[in-house]
Amino acid sequence: MIELGRGSVSKMAVRIENEQACYDLRLGETRVPLNPLIGRTLKLEYLGAIHCSHCGKRTKSSYSQGYCYPCMIKLAACDLCIMSPERCHYEHGTCREPSWGEQFCMTDHIVYLANSSGVKVGITRATQVPTRWLDQGASQALPILRVATRQQSGLVEDLFRTQVPDRTNWRALLKGDAEAVDLPALREQLFDSCAAGISLLQERFGLQAIQPIPDAEVVNIRYPVQAYPGKITSFNLDKAPVAEGTLTGIKGQYLIFDTGVINIRKYTAYQLAVHQ
Repeated sequence: MIELGRGSVSKMAVRIENEQACYDLRLGETRVPLNPLIGRTLKLEYLGAIHCSHCGKRTKSSYSQGYCYPCMIKLAACDLCIMSPERCHYEHGTCREPSWGEQFCMTDHIVYLANSSGVKVGITRATQVPTRWLDQGASQALPILRVATRQQSGLVEDLFRTQVPDRTNWRALLKGDAEAVDLPALREQLFDSCAAGISLLQERFGLQAIQPIPDAEVVNIRYPVQAYPGKITSFNLDKAPVAEGTLTGIKGQYLIFDTGVINIRKYTAYQLAVHQ
């Protein structure tokens, strides 16, 4: 087999070209274009080492997707409020890294609807559109609100998830494309049912802090998948260091083989070699 690259893996780089998701596997400084490899045999080999994405030190286990334990407990990027933005504690002076928080959290965020394993509500930094939708395997996405901070986006998401889920079912995602949904109509239903809650948040933070995006259009995305698995089996590189088979598709951050599936993001900072 031919080695295509080796190094510290990070989540796949992905972009849209003519509504098609196009992927590169990142191994350190090396990028391996994956779309041309659909239908071919591919081998991923874990080389037995993990190096922290932040400090570079070798670690026995990966925490918070790619960090050593000391970095995980000190970095703001690994704090609980990243997963639950409504629990932001910056205003209390207890942010782990205030300067990081100012750069990444005190900036415009987008509240959106996406259709991946079904409709969900989500949030992302404005600069991460449409990457966030691609990472989640969404076949449709619609930005519905622009808000001034991550905390505010989390509070809006918390309000909307009383009506719409905020999770993706990864198994359903890998069984096929979700049925198309009228996202603009759902947006209007959400705005109507949550009008009182939105008004309260606007009173708290100001009208300019939470603004609808009425002219947004639905983004449609196709994924390079030749065949979905009949039965979903996940590779576990910690137990068996090789994932190998015919690459039949890519969706979200998953590589789909005829022998199983693997979530590349789960193995951030693992040292891998890739062969064709």
